[in-house]
Amino acid sequence: MAAESSPPPPYKPYRHRETLTPHSRAISCVKFSNDGTLLATSSLDKTLAVFSVHPILTPTPLSTLIGHSDGVSDLAWSYDSHYICSASDDRTLRIWIARSGESIKTLRGHSAFVFCVNFNPPSNLIVSGSFDETVRVWDAKTGRCDHVIRAHSMPVTAVHFNRDGSSIVSGSHDGSCKVWDAVTGACLKVLIDEKGAPGPGVSFTRFSPNGKYILVGTLDGNLKLWSFSTGKVLKNYTGHVNRVYCITATFSVSLSGKYIISGSEDQGVYIWDVRSKALMQKLEGHSDTVICVSCHPMENIIASAGLDNDKTVRIWVQDA
Repeated sequence: MAAESSPPPPYKPYRHRETLTPHSRAISCVKFSNDGTLLATSSLDKTLAVFSVHPILTPTPLSTLIGHSDGVSDLAWSYDSHYICSASDDRTLRIWIARSGESIKTLRGHSAFVFCVNFNPPSNLIVSGSFDETVRVWDAKTGRCDHVIRAHSMPVTAVHFNRDGSSIVSGSHDGSCKVWDAVTGACLKVLIDEKGAPGPGVSFTRFSPNGKYILVGTLDGNLKLWSFSTGKVLKNYTGHVNRVYCITATFSVSLSGKYIISGSEDQGVYIWDVRSKALMQKLEGHSDTVICVSCHPMENIIASAGLDNDKTVRIWVQDA
């Protein structure tokens, strides 16, 4: 208990360290691998790029993943950092060997743009969300679709497994955020705003690392932290701009503190303290909407990605 009551360490600001230009169109996603050795990006130019980031902060191009026939909206890493799954406007998902860039499986079944994707922790299942308003659960080894969940009444914007892989959270432009049983596809919970009616479109949602909370971004510029067990809003993080795009946010949990980090339509990267909701820093340098952010799993490093008027990935590091 003493550790929990001790004051948080002083905040150490982030600064820009590196700029990467792997794509010719808007970047849709950037994610560090789970072992921290690789960084992957996806783009509307139909490709993905993989960089080696080991040693830390020396990004080296490793592979380009070519095969989709339309823009790529999202990517996910397997938990062993060996595979990438990509979601594309060509209505397919692809599984790739990250380091070689080889496409080993194509998942077909969605009838519209595939917008979001994630692996479960054992990486034997993949969940995807689409403009066809469904959530699909796939067997990663066979490529077979195990479940089609008629999840929402508008496009699905985000899907994410909890830490033990038993539940899936999904968000949609219909304003709802729902939790599903990963095995049966049954709806376990619906998160509804305080007024008792669906709120603005959900731009992003994910479980917290400990699985106890769900972070939900909405197209009114709010990021809310919900309790998974009670379905109540605990915190609201504001200041960034999010009214048009499905901007991602993430958790940064390390010895230096616990933060929520998000992109913004005002070209910034916002960092809030999880508990106090205080805005700790706004990172500036991109020249278009920051659509995606990712935190390195071991080091205090952030990667952020910009849309068409920017087309860059920026690497930010915390001051020593």
